[in-house]
Amino acid sequence: MEEKHKFNSQEKQVNRMIVGVKRQDRRNWKKLSGEGFNYYTPAAVAVIAVIWFFGAHMANNFFIFPTLESVVYSVFDSLRDLYVLRNIGITMRRVLTGVMYACLIGFPIGLFMGYSPKLMKAIAPFINSLCQVPIMAWVPLSIVWFGLGDGPTIFMIAFSGVFTLILNTIAGVQDISRDYYHAVRSMGANTWDVIRDVIMPGALPGVITGVRLAISAGWMSII
Repeated sequence: MEEKHKFNSQEKQVNRMIVGVKRQDRRNWKKLSGEGFNYYTPAAVAVIAVIWFFGAHMANNFFIFPTLESVVYSVFDSLRDLYVLRNIGITMRRVLTGVMYACLIGFPIGLFMGYSPKLMKAIAPFINSLCQVPIMAWVPLSIVWFGLGDGPTIFMIAFSGVFTLILNTIAGVQDISRDYYHAVRSMGANTWDVIRDVIMPGALPGVITGVRLAISAGWMSII
């Protein structure tokens, strides 16, 4: 009788899993079939394109208001130029390198600042002070430190993104529920186990947000 009860319980769990999978499949199918698709962005782009097209032809001044078709043609024409493609590759390499350095510096600092209140109190004043300095004020120092070439550019990209990554990592760590800490501590976990099994996975959403913002900040500061 007990084995039969266990079998029925397992069968109910399997049925619930099947129902859940079918519901997810139906939601995915609705997304593919168009339900829930964001039509507002293409509509806004179309409206802007129409206004641009007629406005440029009414202005009839290419240097002040170039036409839509000329801009589109210039974009596709530039993508066929190897010189432009090579410079795009150089720019992307600089941005990715700067963001990588920002991650290597900002992620561990934000991780430990979010976990330790003592480190937060010790390092936060320096972080807040450096954040207030305008990014362009570091240009002369970056040239003196790294010379001409890619060094100053990569430094500026990393510097503009490291604080964003630190702050978002701290926010991701502090958003983790204290119950997870108590649970792993009750099972005999040490500090490294807490960092590896709780903090790093739990802070991942904040870290991803920080990386996205760091990439956008790097693109803005690359000039």
